Amino acid sequence: MNLALRLGAVLFLLAVWQVVAWLRIWPPVFVPEPVAVWDQLLRTSTEGYSGYTLAGHLLASLRRIVLGCLYGIGGGIVLGLLIGVVPVLRTLLGPLVTFVRTLPPLAYLSLLVIWFGIGEEPKVWLLLLAALPPVAVATADAVRGVHDDYLNAARSLGARPWEIPYRVVLPSALPEIVTGVRVAVGVAYTTVVAAETVNGVPGIGGMVRDAQRYNQTDVVVLGIIVIGLSGLLIDYLLQTLDRRLVPWRGRHI
Repeated sequence: MNLALRLGAVLFLLAVWQVVAWLRIWPPVFVPEPVAVWDQLLRTSTEGYSGYTLAGHLLASLRRIVLGCLYGIGGGIVLGLLIGVVPVLRTLLGPLVTFVRTLPPLAYLSLLVIWFGIGEEPKVWLLLLAALPPVAVATADAVRGVHDDYLNAARSLGARPWEIPYRVVLPSALPEIVTGVRVAVGVAYTTVVAAETVNGVPGIGGMVRDAQRYNQTDVVVLGIIVIGLSGLLIDYLLQTLDRRLVPWRGRHI
């Protein structure tokens, strides 16, 4: 039933899109027909665009996202644990993490280009900085929310001080951390177009950027659809991982 409703919604949106394109309310450069986007899908998948196929552009972007998110998530978990466990670090680093979290990616992209050039480094760093703060904030809040009874029980059972963070605190905070990871990946994925505005080919964001310069709206729409669909797939995989790592979420025990 849910699948039928989703398919019906997609077909309805496609029909509305086609009707609007037929009525020529706006010229094709503003609203291309669905068939034009489909033709670009076939052309870019076989002949390529800017020297790379559509799959090549997508894989290049996914590689940057994976690297940026791995570094950002790993650093965010470590930083969040430190902020949540050590009060001095919470005072020193908490405002800095909040400051970075509130900045839009384009605010420091130019600075990263000055520091690292126009290669892969500024793109990965930008995605890292986009992914790290949500995970750090979620981890720090989750760590501070661990009940004292868990800590006291671990100590009474002979747990050493250095064992408590990864044997008690981290597992207890895991549900909130996983949520922070999903948010971080979503933020990083929405940042990929900004990351690829500088020398972003190959890359799906770079493809969209180049097509925009030449008013190739059908390629721009194709890139947007590919980004959205791949983002949905990634979020589905993260939800599956969430159910595996935190099977008790949402259950009353």
